[in-house]
Amino acid sequence: MAQGSFVSSPSTREADVVIVGAGLAGLMAARSLVKGGARVVVLEARDRVGGRTLGRDIGGRVLDLGGQWLGAGQPRLARLAADLGVSTYLTHHAGKKILLRDGKLSTYSGTIPSLPLPGLLSLELALRKLDRLSNKLPEGEALSAADADVLDGQTLEAWAGRLIPRQDVRELFDAAIRVVFGAEARDLSMLYFLAYLRAGGGLMKLVEIENGAQERRFVGSAQELSIRLAAELRDSVVLSAPCRRIEQDGRGVIVTSDNITVRARRVIVAVPPQLAGRIEYRPLLPVVRDQLTARMPMGSTVKCIAVYDRPFWREEGLSGEAVTSMGPLSVVFDNCTQDGAVHSLLGFVVGQKARLFSESPEKERRDVVLGSLSRMFGDKARKPSAYVEFDWSTEEWTRGCPVGIMGPGVMTSSGRALRAPVGRIHWAGTETAREWTGYMEGALESGERAAAEVAELLAEKA
Repeated sequence: MAQGSFVSSPSTREADVVIVGAGLAGLMAARSLVKGGARVVVLEARDRVGGRTLGRDIGGRVLDLGGQWLGAGQPRLARLAADLGVSTYLTHHAGKKILLRDGKLSTYSGTIPSLPLPGLLSLELALRKLDRLSNKLPEGEALSAADADVLDGQTLEAWAGRLIPRQDVRELFDAAIRVVFGAEARDLSMLYFLAYLRAGGGLMKLVEIENGAQERRFVGSAQELSIRLAAELRDSVVLSAPCRRIEQDGRGVIVTSDNITVRARRVIVAVPPQLAGRIEYRPLLPVVRDQLTARMPMGSTVKCIAVYDRPFWREEGLSGEAVTSMGPLSVVFDNCTQDGAVHSLLGFVVGQKARLFSESPEKERRDVVLGSLSRMFGDKARKPSAYVEFDWSTEEWTRGCPVGIMGPGVMTSSGRALRAPVGRIHWAGTETAREWTGYMEGALESGERAAAEVAELLAEKA
């Protein structure tokens, strides 16, 4: 269904529930409420649906410029794809993988790059320690942990510095952290990090392909899920309608956007906390909620896709996966389509490197990315037939990817406001998820949870 078929004209409407944000969280909340008989209006600031998922025609096929994977142990996302008729396929990972560090290139098999025996032992010790610490946290309720204050008072970097003294191991660990969060280890509270691992099944689950978070891809793009959800909702979805103001009174809420005002009984705000904080609220939000939105920045991620005439890396026995501590990229994946029509490599510029990346001229950015790929995959990688990059930090209605993050002290001081309703205002979005925080699965879980909260309250007043 064409994006333009959704409502985009000025009007005033009434509904039972207005939802801010037409990403997976907001659309899932809307779908759940509509099935229960509620009248819903979804306001979306962009001229498209899909939030942090985005498909674009590159080389003759639609490729993902945003979230793109269906992971093992993500039942909501799998069910939704099947229900909407969106097919999936296994992410390619057969062949040797590449490690580039200190100017030295090596290949390896398995999940963990080849390291000297002391390095492997150090990494194994750190992973086991992380598993024990994260599993000790009450599921979905990290703030109730006995040592929450202590864990929240230190950065992940400080912890890793004590437990992972070897530089080579730390570089691998830091590369994984940057890709998962779009941030540096120094940016993350240890409590927040452990809660994130608990929600997703552990660090290895988050970084692996087989039996991990990158196990499958969507035919077309992950955005197709949102497009089809919005098609079901028809004119309930209003595009190009950024929410500017939410007012509460004795009757309900009045939500004002650039081209539509909606009077409703309840509102679900399904955008990242940082963006939620840019909305004007009357009456003002409680201080703890206001401070949360001010102290939860988005991660920084740039996706870079290089398209080639053929998958030369596969022909050379390589999987397309690479990890590097040199240049702008941190990790690379094979990004070929399931039908073999488009052959591409996908690289991530993340964390501090991503924050600086957009300051460089476009040609310079392209050259350094292709130079990095050529150091890992050879001269053939320097001459793609097409090259596309997408910097989520420069996208007005996202301001970063993949997730909003918490630094030291934020969870214990403001974390209790993450999901707590404020009067008639409810909160959704993957940042609020108890399961698979930061992932599409988490977005769906949060939408279901917020919809259930609202449905129960609507039923009480019926």
